[in-house]
Amino acid sequence: MKKYDLFTIIKPNLDNEEADKVVARVEEIVKTLGGSVLECDKMGRKKLAYEVQGFLDGFMVNQVVNVPADKIAELKRQLKLNDSIIRVMFTTKECA
Repeated sequence: MKKYDLFTIIKPNLDNEEADKVVARVEEIVKTLGGSVLECDKMGRKKLAYEVQGFLDGFMVNQVVNVPADKIAELKRQLKLNDSIIRVMFTTKECA
């Protein structure tokens, strides 16, 4: 399995506890697809460079995940279905 960086921005109108639940839900999705979360960096609430879906800030989370290559499309689909996530960036992590 390859490593991927999964960067998500969660709606700012949620409190910290609700944002943590969204992060836990993302981790649960990864695990049900046969992957694992290697690192999770909750960066907190940050101001955005530009407006995204009507929001000027959001809770930012960066996760390093292992996911089978054939499950990537399903992971992206599941993340898009989550109304609490306003932006997702999914990239391959280069290993040295």
